[in-house]
Amino acid sequence: MNPDIILSITAIAVLGILCQWLAWWARMPAILYLLVCGIIIGPLTGWLNPDDLFGHLLFPAVSLSVAVILFEGSLTLKLEEIRGLRAVVRNLITIGAGVTWVVTAFAVHYLIGMDIKLSFLFGAVVIVTGPTVIIPMLRSVRPNAAIANVLRWEGIVIDPLGALLAVLVFDFIILSEAQHPTDSLFYLFGRLVLVGICMGALSAAALGAALRRHVIPEYLRNVATLSLVFAVFTLSDLIEHESGLLAVTIMGMTLANMKDIDIDDILDFKESLSLLLISALFIVLGARSELGQLFIIGLPALGVLLVLMVVARPLGVLLSTLGSDLNWRERALIAWIGPRGIVCAAVAAAFALRLEEKGFTEARLIVPLAFLVIIGTVLIQSLTAKRLAGWLGVREPPPTGVLIVGAGNVARAIAKVLREKEFKVLLTDSSWENTRAARMEGLDTYYGNPISEHAERHLDLTGIGRMLAISGRGDLDALASLRFKTEFGAQGVYELRPSREMVISDKHRIGTRHRGNQLFGEDITYGTIANWLRDGAEIRSTQLSEEFGFEAYRHKYGERILPLFGIDTKSRLRIFTAEKPPQPEPGWTIMSLVRPEAAAA
Repeated sequence: MNPDIILSITAIAVLGILCQWLAWWARMPAILYLLVCGIIIGPLTGWLNPDDLFGHLLFPAVSLSVAVILFEGSLTLKLEEIRGLRAVVRNLITIGAGVTWVVTAFAVHYLIGMDIKLSFLFGAVVIVTGPTVIIPMLRSVRPNAAIANVLRWEGIVIDPLGALLAVLVFDFIILSEAQHPTDSLFYLFGRLVLVGICMGALSAAALGAALRRHVIPEYLRNVATLSLVFAVFTLSDLIEHESGLLAVTIMGMTLANMKDIDIDDILDFKESLSLLLISALFIVLGARSELGQLFIIGLPALGVLLVLMVVARPLGVLLSTLGSDLNWRERALIAWIGPRGIVCAAVAAAFALRLEEKGFTEARLIVPLAFLVIIGTVLIQSLTAKRLAGWLGVREPPPTGVLIVGAGNVARAIAKVLREKEFKVLLTDSSWENTRAARMEGLDTYYGNPISEHAERHLDLTGIGRMLAISGRGDLDALASLRFKTEFGAQGVYELRPSREMVISDKHRIGTRHRGNQLFGEDITYGTIANWLRDGAEIRSTQLSEEFGFEAYRHKYGERILPLFGIDTKSRLRIFTAEKPPQPEPGWTIMSLVRPEAAAA
């Protein structure tokens, strides 16, 4: 094998992961760094030429990757969630998407001179926003709950629906260019749609039945699903050309709405697979882009971006929010935030490749135009949305709040002292007695299981950035730690071990990698603090100074104190843990559990 090929493929993989890490560090959508990296190593430096590297395998690889991405996106589309959405979200994915589609299509047609059919295809491609670009931007901007919910659900729902619209427009273009009579054209188009729908629905039904009856062993579920996606895409295309993408999209939507089917592990596998596929795919697509085409077009290409951002999106949002409860400030921020992401780039690249093969010379403009829209919307809106949200007064405060799993005596004692220090605290418990006691003490609560589907939809985490599992139940605390690691990150999840963990053997103890950071100390358990509280211990606050530092503080109280939290000079909450306890400095406020002298003796 040519060592240059090995070097190129390895470099793509390494650069992809570096771009993902950089995006995580900068809290920016990863697609921005992936495309820029591809453009640098491709058209700017000429180091990578995907057509020479992959040859005839390039088109099949892109097509299969897009099929997987569309399938995975459609797995998140549950009809019951659409029915429960606010009217403004339903309007955005219908009226707003339609307005964006039409306005963008005419802008491309009249500003650039692209064929009207290809213009409507491009308009369909760029109506999608997508959670992969929306969610990182929301974390950075921190808009209020109404804005965040609207944008998040719009991105989730419009992803597969926008791709479905693009597939239908593309199929219509292919059939219309075959010079069929008008009645024959609609017959062929209907046959294509029918094959795609039937293939997708039947394959989803077969896979669902197999999963429900446990015909497929657990270790084969993910690989079997991936193989079936490839098979459905290929077989559908063989039966009716160009119906494969529609089939896998319908397959994912059908599977997502089946009852009694657990697809969580498939979705988890999807995240890892998508990370690898997306990282490699968009570096390759960026390297293959023809920036020279954009320079030839010049200002009209920027004009298309401008029309999309300041005409199409605001007009669609205006029409979609008429009669809603949103004020003009919230509408303005929603109208400004509409970045394009992974599905836009993937679908544009797949369709452009196919159209070029069929002799559409203007199709080579679709990919660079789509990249311009992606990079332009992500970069401009990422740099301006935070300031605009602050100027409009619709930003949430920094997420300094704490979610506490459990509302027993220990959890309530800790919650009260955090609330006294003006940190937002929310307790959640499935015990009505504990929840009622917390409410009687004036604490905010959620009555229910924090890892339930109801909590996914109704647990309000606005302003909350950490989770403390203090229920005293090892199984619930471990599950909560796993659930909220995706929300707050591994460094934002903490757990107070139950007393049973100290006496059981390793084969019965939950693995460390599944747990949160251990609260308060290596040997401190839920029972330890509960016993101290029963002995009359209190949580007290003490401010350190140059004369009375942390060592002097520990020396004064000796074994009578258990440091719990610290508030540093920037008013940030610091938590004492077994792994990395903070190093308090003068000016800090230390909150410790202090036992009476008699109890300590």
